[in-house]
Amino acid sequence: MKILIIVTVLILLLPVLFVFGSFGWHHSRTKGLAYFGGTRLERQRFRTQVSVIGKILRALFGFMGGKNPDPNQYTNQLNGLYLPANVCSKASLEFASRYEPKSNDVFVVTPMKCGTTWMQQIVYETLMKGNGDFSDEAHGHLFATSPWLESFNGVSINEAPLLGEQKLRLIKTHLPSGSCPFSDQAKYIYVTRHPASCFASCLDFFKANAGELTPNYDTMLDWFCSNRMWWGSWPAHVEGFWNYSQIHSNVLFLTFEEMKADLPGVVARVAEFLGTDLIETQKLAVVEKSGFEYMKAQEEQFEMLAPGFFATGDSFFPSGSKNRFDSLNLDTNERIAEFVRSGLRKSDFPLAKFYQGIAKAV
Repeated sequence: MKILIIVTVLILLLPVLFVFGSFGWHHSRTKGLAYFGGTRLERQRFRTQVSVIGKILRALFGFMGGKNPDPNQYTNQLNGLYLPANVCSKASLEFASRYEPKSNDVFVVTPMKCGTTWMQQIVYETLMKGNGDFSDEAHGHLFATSPWLESFNGVSINEAPLLGEQKLRLIKTHLPSGSCPFSDQAKYIYVTRHPASCFASCLDFFKANAGELTPNYDTMLDWFCSNRMWWGSWPAHVEGFWNYSQIHSNVLFLTFEEMKADLPGVVARVAEFLGTDLIETQKLAVVEKSGFEYMKAQEEQFEMLAPGFFATGDSFFPSGSKNRFDSLNLDTNERIAEFVRSGLRKSDFPLAKFYQGIAKAV
């Protein structure tokens, strides 16, 4: 009888041990440079391993199929902000809050899903004068090159390579103005995007990484139109860095839509802002390597997250569309527009200049 009880307990414990063991293994293999610092072949092997384990975990988690998770179910907080715990730990957030920017730091700052990786590539290729290389023999991967300030994944600030003749450090962050370390000696390139397009891209991001555990549409919309959104709401985030750009010459404010409409012009502005002289052939190379077709073809060099157990394998660059909001229904677009108008009602941000359709109430 005792043996039967012991066997029964072990059988019941095995799935639990497998789940905790799998997530512990994944964390150890993705933290810091464990994943992003590997060769392309090593990363491909890891994807295969994750895919196999993921099939088992999805079967074990099948009972959750009818539930609707909260986007903020697993978060850490910084200055009242919600940040995803799978990329931001309490220790990494404390480091970010204490970081003192250096004169050779270039920050790419955005709300989430507003062209962050694209601008990182533009800055990287500009500093490398069109000769940037993410092969195993060179920089390997974007996140083995450009630190994510508030995250524990990827290269650390201290290990990050200094790029180009100017020896600049390229740093990614989503932190809003009130939480982002600021210095007049560093440089900040801020990019925002049409808020409804941002929401549509957030949907793509969740579906690609959480699969069947993605919160439902209404839950996601409620989350986006609130201060519970990761790294803060779109209007608060944009307003803060717009104000910075009006009083600090070391802040360049751009939009995703400008990048789509005139990539050569944006490259020229970025180069001038960074003090990098590019001859015509170098400009053309930067534009080519920062284009959607090139980055799509080299997609695995730009993935911002290591593959997860519930990931669907969908593209990290699903469309690159300028008007991504066109895929949303009218009610969603108006709900987001009203939230943005309300959030910016007392702001000096020229909403009509950048997003006339949002500024004008329907």
